[in-house]
Amino acid sequence: MNATTLWDTIVVGGGAAGLSAGVVLARARFATLVVDGGEPRNGPVDHMHGYLSRDGMAPREFVATGRDELTHYGGTHVRASVTDARRAPDGTFELLLDDGRALRARSVLVATGLTDELPDIPGLSERWASEVHHCPHCHGYEVRGRAVVVIGSTMAAVSAHLAALMRRYSSSVTFCVNGTEVGTAERQRLTAYGVRLVDARVARVSTSGEGWVAIELDNGETVTCEAVFVAPRPVPHDAILTTLGAGKDPVSGLVAVDPQGATNVPGLWAAGNVVNPRAQVIAAAGAGSTAAINMTAWLLERELSAAVGAS
Repeated sequence: MNATTLWDTIVVGGGAAGLSAGVVLARARFATLVVDGGEPRNGPVDHMHGYLSRDGMAPREFVATGRDELTHYGGTHVRASVTDARRAPDGTFELLLDDGRALRARSVLVATGLTDELPDIPGLSERWASEVHHCPHCHGYEVRGRAVVVIGSTMAAVSAHLAALMRRYSSSVTFCVNGTEVGTAERQRLTAYGVRLVDARVARVSTSGEGWVAIELDNGETVTCEAVFVAPRPVPHDAILTTLGAGKDPVSGLVAVDPQGATNVPGLWAAGNVVNPRAQVIAAAGAGSTAAINMTAWLLERELSAAVGAS
C-alpha cells in the first residue's frame, strides 16, 4: 500500500458493521481495505447474544472469523486508526493513518462505533462488562432471577425503561434514581409493576461478598445486588464523518444517513453504532451489509459512465 494506490473503498472500523460491509464489497470484486484500531465497543465482554447461530460467541472470536472471511475473498485488513480525512477535488477521499500512511479511495464507509460514557460514580467503570451492564437484550437473560439494581443516569427516559424491562427478568429490581428526573406518572407505573424506587444518589459501587455488589448511597444506606444495569450516554466516534462534511440530524444529533447508510456526501456511507447507538451486533452487521450493497451499485454506476465516456 502507498499513497498512489486508489482503493475502490476503504472501510473504517473492523467490527460487525465494518467487516460485514468489507466481505460484501470484496465478494463483489472491489478493491477493499478495512482499517481498524482494534478497540471494539463490546471488547470487554466475554460473550455476545442475540446473533442467530452465533449466540454466546466471544466477540474477539467473532471479529477474528470476520477478518478471515474478508481476506479469503481478497479484502485487506490493516491495524491502524484514521487521524484525518479530506475529500479531494476529483471527489475521491484521502485518509491519513496514525502510522503516517496516506490512503486514497473512491468511496468510504465509516463504522467506527461509539464510547459508552458512564455516570461518574466510583467503582462503576471498574465493574463494566462484569457486574455492570447496559443492554437487557444482551445480558438480561443471563441474570434472570437475580437481584438487580438499575442506576439512573443522564439518559432519564432510557433509565426508567431499563428499570421496567429488567422487571421481566427478575422479581427483585431496585431503581436507584440517582438524580434522574422521573415524573409522578412514571413512578406510579414502575411501582405498580414491582420496581422499587430509591431516591438517594449513588455514592459508590463496591464488592459485597462473592457474587454480590454493594450500591452505597449518599444517605448512608447500602443496597446489595447480583447485577447492575445503567444507561450510559452514547458518544459516537463520528469525527471522520463530520470532517468530510456529513450532516447531522437536528433532533438526534447523530450523523444522518438514509436507509442504505448513505450520508449527504457523495461516496460516503456510515453504519453501525456510529449512527445507531441502539444497534446490537446483528443489527450492525445487517446495516453494514445493506450499506455495502448500495456502495457496489454506486461504484458500478460510475464505472459504467466512465466506460461510455472512454468509448
